[in-house]
Amino acid sequence: MIRLFRLRKYLTSNLHHPIAFSTLLHHYVHHQDSRSPGKSHLFTAAIFDSRGNPTVEVDLYTEKGRFRAAVPSGASTGVHEAVELRDGDKSAYVGKGVINAVANVNDTIAPALIQSDLKVTQQKEIDDFLIKLDGTPNKGKLGANAILGVSIAVADAAAAEKGVPLYQHLAELAGVKPPYVLPTPAFNVINGGSHAGNKLAFQEFMLLPTGASSFTEAMKIGTETYHTLKKVISAKYGIDAVNVGDEGGFAPNVSGAEESLELLTEAIRKAGYEGKIKIALDVASSEFYKEGKYDLDFKNPNSDPTKWISGVQLADLYIGYINKYPIVSIEDPFDQDDWEAWSHFTAKAGIQIVGDDLTVTNPLRIKTAIEKKACNGLLLKVNQIGTISESIQAAQLAQSDGWGVMTSHRSGETENTLIADLVVALGAGQIKTGAPARSERVAKYNALLRIEEELAGNSSYAGERGLSAGSTWPALIQK
Repeated sequence: MIRLFRLRKYLTSNLHHPIAFSTLLHHYVHHQDSRSPGKSHLFTAAIFDSRGNPTVEVDLYTEKGRFRAAVPSGASTGVHEAVELRDGDKSAYVGKGVINAVANVNDTIAPALIQSDLKVTQQKEIDDFLIKLDGTPNKGKLGANAILGVSIAVADAAAAEKGVPLYQHLAELAGVKPPYVLPTPAFNVINGGSHAGNKLAFQEFMLLPTGASSFTEAMKIGTETYHTLKKVISAKYGIDAVNVGDEGGFAPNVSGAEESLELLTEAIRKAGYEGKIKIALDVASSEFYKEGKYDLDFKNPNSDPTKWISGVQLADLYIGYINKYPIVSIEDPFDQDDWEAWSHFTAKAGIQIVGDDLTVTNPLRIKTAIEKKACNGLLLKVNQIGTISESIQAAQLAQSDGWGVMTSHRSGETENTLIADLVVALGAGQIKTGAPARSERVAKYNALLRIEEELAGNSSYAGERGLSAGSTWPALIQK
């Protein structure tokens, strides 16, 4: 018999800053005592992400209070990402349970961390401790989802210990000094690829309000254009075409990328923001890479292999779009291991080319991309690498070579708003966290609005200054 209940198990210590961890399973199992029907005697706890899948939540307790972190999860994931530990039991949550990841925090990480005598303000030392405790190159033993939950909770607790906002604490860890920069949001408003049931191969079409004067104005521009786009799509494809996907974007039954780009430009024009909004794409092309070619009809089980195209042909397609539309950034234009195609296109494109599946927020992959001149932008996803310290290192390595850095959510999100603080802390100037819809997405945007208000004029808005363009460094990090 399965029911939903909660039970928390606290581990306490006598450290200078006592720590107690509670992780919540991503599933609530209620075992009924067979000797006493109707009585429960064992409970385990869990939370769910925005797609209804189990995920790890960690509560860390110090003298300052409780600090809670929840871990996101991706749908289109790169093969080189750190391991998201799932149970694999198909009889529970279609194999996506996280009982083992939760147990790894409660039974392995928490006792070891308590005994380590480390303070919550020692982020790098704690993250290194967790990496060593796992002992694998990809966090496959304990799980990056287990490790990251602890790492985020530690950062939050440390900020409270110092009596400063989280973005200030993270900035101090990164060596970034004020004034702070509020990022340009990349609103994912049309969905395709693995995020949608339409024929569209490209995964995301985004609006960037680069012409705004503040983050607050960027939200105004973005939301007004989003609602205008809804009307445009509804008029052309019907009311059912404006149901929203995992990240709040629309998934109309368009024939391809160009039709989607035409919808965006029409919405921008009708909203009155021509010149103030640029466009970005996340192609997620690893999803349709087959036998060394790219299948733009990959959702069709009877796709014609003779119509699959080469990396050079796909690059030419992108160049045509760049010349016709105000596109300033393309993410994952090629497969995660098609290095030759990446280098060829980045040399020609003249805009920001962002590595996600290619680089997976991993300093080793980023170094290789720098050597091969494969891209000039990094998508920063903390759960791809698994700790706060490694995320900061990855961002700074990318910036050292003149890359733009776009801090990002995942398609399976929670209400946690760490990435809002992180993007301000790093001064990266770009954030993508979905459409201005669905509360797990809007939570990040609202957090940034509050940060801008808190800074009360002692900050600036990134606009286009966070974007790289060909060999030109982002203005925010010019040499």
